[in-house]
Amino acid sequence: MPTSPVWGSRLKTRGVVLDLIRAARTISRVELAASSGLTPPTISEAVRDLMTDGLVVEAGRGASTGGKPPTLLQLNPNARYSVGVQLERNACVIVIVDLAGRQVARTSFRGTAQMPPQQALPFLATHVNGLLDAAAVDRDRVLGVGLVSYGPQDRHAGLLLTPQPTDEWFDYPVAPRLAEILGMPVVLDNDAAAAAIGEYWIGTVDPRSTYGCIYMATGIGGGVVVAGEVYRGSSSNSVEIGHISIDVHGDECPCGNRGCLENYAGPAAVVRQALDTPGLADQLVLDPAGTDFLSEFARIAAAANAGNADARHLIEQSARYLGCAAVTITSLFDLDLIVLAGPSFAVAGSIYQTLIQQEVDRRTFARRAHPVRVVPSVSGSDAAAVGGAVLVLQSELTVGHAHAEDGMLPVRITSAGSTSSTRSPRDQRSIPE
Repeated sequence: MPTSPVWGSRLKTRGVVLDLIRAARTISRVELAASSGLTPPTISEAVRDLMTDGLVVEAGRGASTGGKPPTLLQLNPNARYSVGVQLERNACVIVIVDLAGRQVARTSFRGTAQMPPQQALPFLATHVNGLLDAAAVDRDRVLGVGLVSYGPQDRHAGLLLTPQPTDEWFDYPVAPRLAEILGMPVVLDNDAAAAAIGEYWIGTVDPRSTYGCIYMATGIGGGVVVAGEVYRGSSSNSVEIGHISIDVHGDECPCGNRGCLENYAGPAAVVRQALDTPGLADQLVLDPAGTDFLSEFARIAAAANAGNADARHLIEQSARYLGCAAVTITSLFDLDLIVLAGPSFAVAGSIYQTLIQQEVDRRTFARRAHPVRVVPSVSGSDAAAVGGAVLVLQSELTVGHAHAEDGMLPVRITSAGSTSSTRSPRDQRSIPE
């Protein structure tokens, strides 16, 4: 049944008001009207609806400006929860966040690289259920799961379009299958895009900022956020900076391009370079046959911090390459901020931050018009998992969480490639963008 224009407008208003309350932490109705441009009666109606649903609560009185002190509003953090899952080649992180974006539970374990998806996803679901049980989170309050991973991917169908870590994962319906096992909605998204939007939600980025995120785990990815919205491109596979060509005559990459950044600056590349450096592999006890590039890379980064000249050279070389990528996305999108996120920045992040900042300061096209800051993610290694949970929460804040009788329940993926919903065909998706 198509959504009426009146209901669509009501949802939009509700989402605007809820997002303003989230961003302000505490705010009065008068301030909401001034910030949104909506009329006081419209604000009162939207706030009343949100309070009836338990999403917003009153939080005492604000300072008086001459009359009656205003009543302050804030999100009710326990009203809703979401789960974020970072599915990496070598590691997996699961977090639960509340409606305010605060992390309430976390677990991590070795990745599922050696498992076929038919085995890995039930294993993953067991960990999700175990974490929800341990945190005593009521599943009726869980909006869904944000499953974030590397690309390319078909976000709407919930498919990975890459034969990594093995051919069995290619074109496998990871989101529909996980939703079926868990019995709750699951949305698939890019890990770098998720990490980028997570910074906005948590409130560490100016809402007016146009900023980018460089995400480095086993590979390198990127994301750009404009006015609180992730830049998606035509298929949600945008800003793949790891596959920017930095050498047109370089080796062919599995992605099809040549001379990709990831093959020069990514953790796997740094590990290969370390293995080729005389004596370094023995010093750091690197495994030539190993596949856990995150752990091996962390050893190299730690040695760089400790003053090992060869390790330092490799990390600085990687950082300079990433600086080149940062200059590229800054010039393309006219960014004013770059966030460094992901587990591979955990140990040597200060080296990367310093050298990337130097490259941006020296080479960015618009450097005389405005500065560009390079900063670490507030969520660190968990940025993608937290961002995955945030993407689910955004469905609450952008269009509002409607009731079954309104015909607007989130799509529940019931089997591979199929969905059930009462939305109009144009709105068929598991989590609204």
